Amino acid sequence: LCVIIHYLVRGQLGWFGLTVTCLVPGYAAQFLSILWYRADGHPPGFWLLVLHLLQLGLWKSDSRRYWDVLRMAVKMGGSAHAGEVVTQHGDVCVLRLLEALLQTLPHLLLQAYVVVAVEPAGFIPGVSAGLSLLSLAWALVSYFFFSCLLKPGHLCPPAAAILCLLLWRMGMLGTRVLALVLFARLYSFWVFAVAGVHWLLMAFWLVAQQTDIVAQPCCWRLFNCLVGAVYIFCYINVRPGPSKHRVAVFYAVS
Repeated sequence: LCVIIHYLVRGQLGWFGLTVTCLVPGYAAQFLSILWYRADGHPPGFWLLVLHLLQLGLWKSDSRRYWDVLRMAVKMGGSAHAGEVVTQHGDVCVLRLLEALLQTLPHLLLQAYVVVAVEPAGFIPGVSAGLSLLSLAWALVSYFFFSCLLKPGHLCPPAAAILCLLLWRMGMLGTRVLALVLFARLYSFWVFAVAGVHWLLMAFWLVAQQTDIVAQPCCWRLFNCLVGAVYIFCYINVRPGPSKHRVAVFYAVS
């Protein structure tokens, strides 16, 4: 909101419009949140719909449940009851990750480009880019955290491990975003060609792995294309079992 007002006050309508456009994909996560409310037998009321329209639905309801699950899981350790609670609220981290990938990531790329190529001394775009990087990294860490809790026999990761994972995710995302932004500054629209080639390689690699998360053929192809685009910036494990070999291939290709 601050960066939108910043561009509007300074008369930079082009960057203002692009920043507002980055908010639009976030409605996919809000819409999915409403659908899951209905599926859980809790039809959303008027005010909850308004909050989702303002893109505050995840923070109003899901984030509250998210922290309740996190606190209960830490308090109860690896008990079966805690596992049931985490399973019931596992959709929270998925929604947060979806929102981060669809909304926060484009916003991060845009503000990073503004800071590097347009307004190097811009304080507000720089702070916005930094907070977006932190938000995206935390969404990935949260997804990993709850994935560990859902696996039988896995203990809750300690706080030090979570902090190290957060710093690693921030470093990985930050370097990739910076590399793309610098390439875009030097070679302009050629960055889309480079990103497109990387996206195709990752999408074909996912197809070769025969991921069976989505059963329908059309949705399966769409899933591979979307995850292939995510793989431009970070790795997300979408298959059960050890992933060290897949991670090695990912870093070798990218």
